[in-house]
Amino acid sequence: MEVAVLDIKGKETGRKANLSDAVFAIEPNNHAVYLDVKQYLANQRQGTHKAKERAEITGSTRKIKKQKGTGTARAGSIKSPIFKGGGRVFGPRPRSYSFKLNKNLKRLARKSALSLKANDNSIIVVEDFSFDSPKTKNFIDVLKALGLEGKKSLIVLGDSNKNVYLSSRNLKASEVISASELSTYKILNANNLVFLEGSLEGIESNLSK
Repeated sequence: MEVAVLDIKGKETGRKANLSDAVFAIEPNNHAVYLDVKQYLANQRQGTHKAKERAEITGSTRKIKKQKGTGTARAGSIKSPIFKGGGRVFGPRPRSYSFKLNKNLKRLARKSALSLKANDNSIIVVEDFSFDSPKTKNFIDVLKALGLEGKKSLIVLGDSNKNVYLSSRNLKASEVISASELSTYKILNANNLVFLEGSLEGIESNLSK
């Protein structure tokens, strides 16, 4: 699969980037994608929720009324869950929501997500670029040239580029990551993927294993 390489002004450079069919043109495995996205979202959960149970409530331990003769059900503690202010039955406890997936499945999920984007023609390849200093205006100009201003986009760098990254931080719709940070969730969460030329080799070699 060949894609034209653009410059930061949105014009074709005359070169073509050859996207590997083993990464960008496979039959998508929807279940692998589901599991990988589910794991990513589960790992974002802190799991610090906690409700007090009966033994943790502060209150008197005396028997609140006599056992018999009241005409109502017997009751032994004001901390009982049936009373207002009592403990909660089976309340949430701190826990970890994370779970493991094997590397091959995660690799398959990322290839499936990339193939879905390739089928939708949502992949743009841009020649490597950098900024002399962090400046949001420069980054916006690049997005305008590529027709991505205001659209949800993911820009994938080959190597970490501090100035490009800092230039993008004020923009909610765009995210800049390095190739090593690429995940199934981030791929699917963006409407358009922008790969810098230098990122393709690393991505393909990592996912072709």
